[in-house]
Amino acid sequence: MTYTREDVTFISEGLSCKGWLYRPKEHSGKRPTIVMAHGFSAVKEMYLPNFAERFAEAGFIVLVFDYRFIGESEGEPRQQVIPAEQIKDYRNAITWVSQQEQVDAERIGIWGSSYSGGHVLSIAARDRRVKAVVSQAPCVDGFKNAQLLSVASREQQDPTVEVQLPRLSGFTQVLQNYRQARYDGAPIEYMPVVAPEGEKSALPTPDSFDWFTRAGATIAPNWVNQVTMETMEAYLDYYPTDLIDRISPTPLLMIVAENDEITPTELAVAAYERAKQPKKLEMISGGHFSAYTEPGLSSSAPAALAWFKKHLTP
Repeated sequence: MTYTREDVTFISEGLSCKGWLYRPKEHSGKRPTIVMAHGFSAVKEMYLPNFAERFAEAGFIVLVFDYRFIGESEGEPRQQVIPAEQIKDYRNAITWVSQQEQVDAERIGIWGSSYSGGHVLSIAARDRRVKAVVSQAPCVDGFKNAQLLSVASREQQDPTVEVQLPRLSGFTQVLQNYRQARYDGAPIEYMPVVAPEGEKSALPTPDSFDWFTRAGATIAPNWVNQVTMETMEAYLDYYPTDLIDRISPTPLLMIVAENDEITPTELAVAAYERAKQPKKLEMISGGHFSAYTEPGLSSSAPAALAWFKKHLTP
């Protein structure tokens, strides 16, 4: 093994975020560094080592972490997944890792996938400490995502089964009613992230259910299959590409699956077209989750590594 991995803790907004810091063994001096975190409700154990290990073997220092409120990190209420708060954690992670020995603070890259694929677009447009960004299967518009997922869930189910995800107008009314109830002191309510076909969930597709439940049962027992209802409200408001044209001159690589239903391919490609140079679009086969494991991993990980090598190393 050409790298070491240690458990680390950094403070974000007064709470502890837990992570792993990968360090290459055979490289001296200041090293380029990559900061990574996961997508909607996911924890770092869910295949992120597949990428971090490749980056570390190539000579990069890598920080992988759990956001506040999920996984091993602190924060209440648990399972609160709010993009604005997770973006704060990313930026605090950049600050912390920049202070570590051997880290070259002038060569920091960020990597995100799915929900965090959107986060890194927002961060790169605003934070010039970032010198390269990789956005994999990104969520670029929460409201449009929800529209398309709602349609897909209705088309997939048996007409005799209750609708998985209410029509979007009905769901927004549910959220409005919940906001009023919370103001009046009602307890926190939750929604499953995934559920068997025919039951309501935040991600109502069969591949979502398969991926999350399999990963939770095998490599990430600390993943919890629920998010707060506030999470769903924030999801509908999420539009991380409002400033995508301002990422430039930071180099942007977007990795998009050809048949992505969770973060629809056409939305990601349209967002990419609005970005300015330098940029690159890498299309990979399969659906949303294909990039995390083989055979898709052999396309997604080398593409990201090549991008970071090109833009973070001399």
